[in-house]
Amino acid sequence: MVKKITDFILFSSVYIAFCAVIMVYQVQLLFPQVILAPAFYVFIFFATVCSYNFHWYLTQHSATGSERLQWAVKYKSWHLILYIIGLVGTIAAFIPLSRHWRWIALGGFVTFLYSAPKIPQKIFIGLRQIAIGKTIFLSFVWMYVTTLLPLLIAGTAWQPAFTWLALGRFFLIYAICILFDYRDREDDKADGIRSMITWLNERGINYLFAFSIGLFIVFTLALYDNGLKPLTIFLLLVPGIIVAALYNYAKKNFSDYLYYFVLDGLMMLSGLLLIIVRI
Repeated sequence: MVKKITDFILFSSVYIAFCAVIMVYQVQLLFPQVILAPAFYVFIFFATVCSYNFHWYLTQHSATGSERLQWAVKYKSWHLILYIIGLVGTIAAFIPLSRHWRWIALGGFVTFLYSAPKIPQKIFIGLRQIAIGKTIFLSFVWMYVTTLLPLLIAGTAWQPAFTWLALGRFFLIYAICILFDYRDREDDKADGIRSMITWLNERGINYLFAFSIGLFIVFTLALYDNGLKPLTIFLLLVPGIIVAALYNYAKKNFSDYLYYFVLDGLMMLSGLLLIIVRI
């Protein structure tokens, strides 16, 4: 029973939606002048549930014998139900945020581009040949929705720290996504989807990962000169340190629990640590 409940929370994307909410809340913790309405958090949660269940509803196979895919096939109707629930919740939460529709629409459009190649229609299948930047799309969506979008909606005067946070978060997410793409490279090849990871050799992938982690550290350290305390900077660095330590292990162990619980959870880890410290 415990495993069934855990699998549902993890594989139904409720967990990753919770991660997104924590990441947004972290922006408020770091910059108290950023004030967000409760409706925005509701919007983020349901939009994440909606987009992820749409993506998994379209996913049909996996070369890695993914336990998550087995769950998706067995409970395919759940993905459809959760997609509909997520869509309804997203629309309802969007109403009080509608004056910001341009910024929100941009995030929705880029999110759609990531899943579009899985749609079995000729116009979308063609996108598989130009999807080499799909991981960049996904990393940008996560950074945009959890960092830039709340800052833009809050209407707070822009400051350099916002830029460093956004760039640091982008490269942390990109480093994590490199591991996901590495694991899924055979699936992408089977689907005819091109990506940086299917194109690069092993050494190139290692360099790309190291480059991403290096930039994450540089941009995070830049926040020190923008008013954030040393402890806060350290907590922001912790997820990058952990994903770097897990890199070689995660390239050999494709456990869904490692990827969808640990690696996905690293995106919100510094936010959780900040909440604990503040408590």
